Amino acid sequence: MINFERFVLDNGLKVIVHQDHSTPLVAMNILYNVGSRDEDHDRTGFAHLFEHLMFGGSMNIPRYDEPLERVGGENNAFTNNDITNYYLTLPGQNIETAFWLESDRMSGLAFSEKSLTVQRNVVVEEFRQNYLNQPYGDAWLLLRPLAYRVHPYQWPTIGKDPSHIENAGMEEVKAFYARFYNPCNAILTITGNVDLSEVTRLTEKWFGSIRKGSAISRKLPSEPQQLESRTLTVERNVPFDAIYKAWHMCSRLSDEFYATDLISDILSAGHSGRLYQELVKKQRLFSDLNAFITGDIDEGLFVITGKLMKGVTFDEADQAIAFQLEKIRSEEIDSNELRKIKNRIESMMVFSEMRILDKAMNLAYYELLGEAEMINTLTSTYESVTSTDIKVQASKILTPENCSTLYYKAI
Repeated sequence: MINFERFVLDNGLKVIVHQDHSTPLVAMNILYNVGSRDEDHDRTGFAHLFEHLMFGGSMNIPRYDEPLERVGGENNAFTNNDITNYYLTLPGQNIETAFWLESDRMSGLAFSEKSLTVQRNVVVEEFRQNYLNQPYGDAWLLLRPLAYRVHPYQWPTIGKDPSHIENAGMEEVKAFYARFYNPCNAILTITGNVDLSEVTRLTEKWFGSIRKGSAISRKLPSEPQQLESRTLTVERNVPFDAIYKAWHMCSRLSDEFYATDLISDILSAGHSGRLYQELVKKQRLFSDLNAFITGDIDEGLFVITGKLMKGVTFDEADQAIAFQLEKIRSEEIDSNELRKIKNRIESMMVFSEMRILDKAMNLAYYELLGEAEMINTLTSTYESVTSTDIKVQASKILTPENCSTLYYKAI
């Protein structure tokens, strides 16, 4: 059981505090409710660009890393389709440094042409290096728009095209910051060796005077139901043929999410998963084969990806995967296999509760979903999923007409 307290500042900043005096460290996490789904279709990659810009200096702190490193801290960040998340750890006695750093860049990012130019170049180079010049790197640039026709999940976090970032102007960058980077669109979590009253005082001191900003009102287009299979074949200079298959699934907030997540583990929980055991180890059709879910807040994707062994055709690969999916659709999973998968999830959750940074991240994310208390109930939620639930959900999702397939052919 993870105990925590929450309060909300007058400017809308939500704060969650978990006290753990077994460690000398403190973790601070700030989740901004903005991701690539909030971008315009002709100006993509902005959320990811801001992940970089936020380290480029603020009103009173020209170099974010230096004061943090001087007090023994470290930091990082990530962006996905739904959120942008900044986190740091440092010794508990130096916690005020964290409040100073994070409040300064929330209240006044330093918008200089030099910083924007540097970070634009960094992001564009990352796009080219990781997505255009790396084997299989453009797979998600191709698969997402194949699966999504109207929802902004149709582009990855890096964006559609590097020109969108290359042409990003100062005024539109400032507008993006003003819209999303404010207290009422953020969740602050503090975990570790802290005192609640001290955290409350420091939060009011450093964040209380920041302008509230406007509440975000999203009107994202709903993705229509996919009624027929879609395929795309591309040829690339890569060592092996690869296959990428995506099925539309429920949102992270749906009750059906947990059964769907368990299906991905049944198929691909390491070397004990069905796909590895049957199609990699026994039949030797693939050199690797994985199943996973994107887990997006809006309706996401159930994905299977694999690299084919030399001499195996795409038809053979498709048929082999289809056979495994038909088994999980038509046969209820054995109780021992389901028990093993649930035990694996429970052990992962228990392990994550040992690290203060994981607790800070999880509390912020679950609060965004609407209920930070989920951190204490997820295990029982997964435990309540039955073999019948899994069969029903597999039959609903893993159908040919709901599938988009990218055939990535080696030349």
